[in-house]
Amino acid sequence: MQIAIALYERFTALDAVGPYQTLGGIPDAEVVFVAERTGPVSDDSGQLALVATKTFDEVQRPDIVVVPGGPGQADQRENAPLLNWLRAVDATTTWTTSVCTGSLALAAAGLLEGREATSHWLALETLDELGARSTGQRVVFDGKYVTAAGVSAGIDMGLTLVGRIAGDERAQTVQLLIEYDPQPPYDAGSPEKAPAHLVDMWRRKAGATA
Repeated sequence: MQIAIALYERFTALDAVGPYQTLGGIPDAEVVFVAERTGPVSDDSGQLALVATKTFDEVQRPDIVVVPGGPGQADQRENAPLLNWLRAVDATTTWTTSVCTGSLALAAAGLLEGREATSHWLALETLDELGARSTGQRVVFDGKYVTAAGVSAGIDMGLTLVGRIAGDERAQTVQLLIEYDPQPPYDAGSPEKAPAHLVDMWRRKAGATA
């Protein structure tokens, strides 16, 4: 089984690393980072890079595709090499997935038309505008399309998919070994729970940069 995680400049690191860490627990899985060109690809901080070991042209029939999100996603909605690759490999994937605003790239490629999907809470309206039907859920399955909400939700998506593919016990083993037992110091991880002034501030900022 080949799992291809797409990279592009200014992706969000955890969007890619969460699924890498969890989906890598599937027996006999090969996880590859793929991009338009091989070599290091910088994340949204500019301080961290992941290395793409294969180009889009070299990965033709992955079983699973993962598209991370990030501030660079706005540019990726017009990135022909990425979108064309997504359309091509989607024809034969078993699962086509995304984390955070990675779902906007899937939608821009025409893969989520009329489908239920999710994204970062600040991007749900854009997801609707691109033809999907957004939900507020953390992980959404619609056929073979699996989308996760913002950033950390990629870990949940990965574990859920491991369970679907390799069974609950394997997924529980992966969760145990990475000691994924969230006990956050604040209950502010969603717009429904966070202080209203913070939610409003980030909505204004997102609107100003849209």
